[in-house]
Amino acid sequence: MRKTMTLSIILAAALGCSALALAGPGGQGGGFGGGFHGHHGGGFMELRGLNLTDAQKAQVKQIVQQSFTQLKPQFQAVRQQRQAFEAMAPNASGYQAAAASLAQAEANLTSARITSRAAVTAQIYTSVLTSTQQSQYTAQKAAFQARQAQWQQFKAEHPVQSTSTTSAQQ
Repeated sequence: MRKTMTLSIILAAALGCSALALAGPGGQGGGFGGGFHGHHGGGFMELRGLNLTDAQKAQVKQIVQQSFTQLKPQFQAVRQQRQAFEAMAPNASGYQAAAASLAQAEANLTSARITSRAAVTAQIYTSVLTSTQQSQYTAQKAAFQARQAQWQQFKAEHPVQSTSTTSAQQ
């Protein structure tokens, strides 16, 4: 049971990360775009199982593409800033200032990405999904949250020993 739950969580995290890692301008990687809207009714795993029509899928794709288009310049700017920072030597003048500036740019991008994702989700929920699909969405979300709570409880009751402790006991 625990291995299945762990595998499920790892796969879910990998899918979520791969959508962003593999996405990018023109689907070339390194950003927020191509792969983000290419899977499961717009890249939104929570839409899986709602039996979206082709027209609904097209609407979702358009909404997500619009969102990506709005955020793309900010992603590109942060990517350039990150590359410039990584090219700096740690003893270079302005290294710490560049690190602080990059951290702030990353924080701003994260805020914009999360806010955009929420706006996209709300727009899809209210203008694309039928009332039946909205009910299914809500039920699926509640079931997912219940599974997460069970998993957290299980982990708390069955802590994993660290490898150093296990190695020392052998």
